Amino acid sequence: MEKRNSVDIAMEDSKVMSEVHLGCPPNFSGPYVSRFTFHLPLPEDEHLQKRCGDDPENESCSFQKIVKVDEDGDLIVARRTKQSYYTGVVSIQHNITSSISRVGLQVWKAELILADYVLHKMSLSTAFNNVVAVELGAGTGLVGILIARVAKAIFITDHGVEILDNCARNVYFNSGLFGSECSVKVRELDWQKPWPPMDFNSTGRYSWTSTEVEEVNGASVLLAADVIYSDELTDALFSVLQKMMCQHSEKVLYLALEKRYNFSLDDLDVVANGYSHFLSYMTDSKGFTGKCINLSEIPQYVREYQRGNDVELWEMKYVAPKC
Repeated sequence: MEKRNSVDIAMEDSKVMSEVHLGCPPNFSGPYVSRFTFHLPLPEDEHLQKRCGDDPENESCSFQKIVKVDEDGDLIVARRTKQSYYTGVVSIQHNITSSISRVGLQVWKAELILADYVLHKMSLSTAFNNVVAVELGAGTGLVGILIARVAKAIFITDHGVEILDNCARNVYFNSGLFGSECSVKVRELDWQKPWPPMDFNSTGRYSWTSTEVEEVNGASVLLAADVIYSDELTDALFSVLQKMMCQHSEKVLYLALEKRYNFSLDDLDVVANGYSHFLSYMTDSKGFTGKCINLSEIPQYVREYQRGNDVELWEMKYVAPKC
């Protein structure tokens, strides 16, 4: 029998429900498929490609045809045409309710915030192009599925066969969105076990190979959303992050979280203790540095949710004297 830790025991019976459950019938409790739409502005070179096809020398595309003068010889400034957009749909199978230990079966608000950020970076720059990325505590895999449009490889990780099976289904549902060269793998990553994994002889579907571990250690982008809700799991997460991030000095973690408030008898007030525990890692002694990203500067690309005021997005790095 598998030994259960204190977190598993405490979370086994408590039921929770995310506020993100699009179009779900009343009193529905089983797995449900929500379709999230997003709109990305097409870059100027894609506009040009749409106008010119494969012939950039086409007269209709020449600069001379665009620049015009009036009868007095003054330049006529061409007005920008209406922005063109690429519209995508991500189909995500998820639960409506779950025990706390299986919250990865649901879609949470912070996951959609992080999705917006990834889409924003993809629309403005090539920062995520051809990167190796790792999503930790991926749950439904939504963010990893989106970054697979431009990444070289994405490892979508979580813990527990039920969650990983659901995530793998979502990867299959949305494989048409992936870049042609992107490798997408769903893998088991239990933060309370050693990283890197000790046993590469396992034949499990979500097991690691030594080559994959080397690839993760060389990754430059880490992603995590809604993983801050238990102090014990937060400690376990940051232990794994330390080991992963010290392998590559340029690694950046983008972490989205929702501050959850509860009444504390110790404080006799409503406090977000999980959030405070997270902030305790942003100290020189623990090696993590970070900045909170201004969400007002990030457009909402995914339409089907409301952000609210209690969600934050952090960009973090890790610097230690010796790894």
